[in-house]
Amino acid sequence: MWAYILKRVLLMIPTLFGILTITFAVIQFVPGGPVEQMVYQLQGRNSAGEGPRATGAGYRGRQGVDAARIQEIRKLYGFDKPVHTRFVQMISQFARFDLGKSFFHNEDVWQLIREKLPVSISLGVWSFLLTYLVSVPLGIAKAVRAGSRFDTATTLIVLVGYAIPSFVMGVLLLVLFSGGAFVQWFPLRGLTSSNWDELSMMAKVMDYLWHIVLPVTAMVLGSFAVITIMTKNSVLEEIHKQYVLTARAKGVSERNVMWRHVFRNALIPIMTGFPAAFVGAFFSSSLLIETLFSLDGLGLLSYESVIRRDYPVVLGSLFFFTLIGLVTTLIRDLSYLWVDPRVKYD
Repeated sequence: MWAYILKRVLLMIPTLFGILTITFAVIQFVPGGPVEQMVYQLQGRNSAGEGPRATGAGYRGRQGVDAARIQEIRKLYGFDKPVHTRFVQMISQFARFDLGKSFFHNEDVWQLIREKLPVSISLGVWSFLLTYLVSVPLGIAKAVRAGSRFDTATTLIVLVGYAIPSFVMGVLLLVLFSGGAFVQWFPLRGLTSSNWDELSMMAKVMDYLWHIVLPVTAMVLGSFAVITIMTKNSVLEEIHKQYVLTARAKGVSERNVMWRHVFRNALIPIMTGFPAAFVGAFFSSSLLIETLFSLDGLGLLSYESVIRRDYPVVLGSLFFFTLIGLVTTLIRDLSYLWVDPRVKYD
């Protein structure tokens, strides 16, 4: 097994290199780079709004700014060097886990990620816990009562939740419960109140939970269907296997058959998905939720970095996400050994 782990770890290196190479090559052809973004600021214009555009007469984004000043900006951002030199410098920095410095935030990329990570962790942990704590018991109950009215009704409910996008659900929750046309039970934005520092410990906990209810609800409602249906189908498949019939023929109680035999084997495909689901909850489907509820997390940081062409943050966050994804995939594969001793990686 150790040879397999070593092989997988070594394969991460070319995978990371390939992803970074492709991304670096693509961004070289994206118009409106960091130099142009700074020129927009010097001209007092917004690149997303009234900034210069490419027209038939050619790109005019640098008009009105002295050529010497533009050259200073290029040197400041390192664009006075050849492309291959910048690429080699980036790879050597990433090999030392140095993600560079943001062009526009004037902070190290690692520092920016650490600042935004608590928001993404808050959304991810609550989404993961609620999804599995609700979906797994619900899937087992549906399997035991397969074909009943309970099964049909709960299937309809979770599929409706799955069909509604998270950002649409977020807008609906804001309208209904955050001072829209109905009631104002929950805050409109942020994870904490403005007087957070003045609150007692218990009041801080309640204030945090009060703020997290709506964004987490919007994120998890669409996640119930997949885990619930997967759990139900897995349990149903195990119930009809020969070893279950044998256990029942021996007089084993239905409770012991379900929890000591069926439950353990049915959860194998679900448990092996825990690592990926846990990490994925941090980084997937959070951009629109963070924007909608004004939560300053990694999703919003990545989006703003792409819009502003903040390449160190774009490449650094991509490196961070990809590395976590590769490690998570390895942990997921190794978890098969833990839950199913029949699996061998020899």
